[in-house]
Amino acid sequence: MDEVSASTPPGAGPRGRERGKGGLRRFLRRMASTKAELEAEELQKTTGDEGATPITDCAARKRHCVAGTLRTVTLRPRGGAPALEAELYDGTDVINLVWLGRRKIAGIDPGRRLRAEGLVSEQDGRKVMFNPRYELRGGA
Repeated sequence: MDEVSASTPPGAGPRGRERGKGGLRRFLRRMASTKAELEAEELQKTTGDEGATPITDCAARKRHCVAGTLRTVTLRPRGGAPALEAELYDGTDVINLVWLGRRKIAGIDPGRRLRAEGLVSEQDGRKVMFNPRYELRGGA
């Protein structure tokens, strides 16, 4: 016979039911979430672990450190000179990283994790960081 009475709170009891509050709630939320939502949540966790500022919290005209995954990498000329542009996503927002005068940088590829530091500016309503210092993280 089970020794748990009706007055015992859920999640407590002798048979390993000490799982913690909200276990079923977390499970159901994960089942109802889309793959993109789950990936964004995971990116937000890892960004915080790296000591980076969430992109949504980055103010223009200030230096910030951001971290995330490169979504796209394109070669787009600016003012007649080559410029390598990459879109970094951290689960909260995106920021464009632009390296002026560069056609290719080894390791800067879509899917790559990256940490970047530099001055954030705003251009056409989008956050941009020109010639950021960067550190490549784990692979794609």
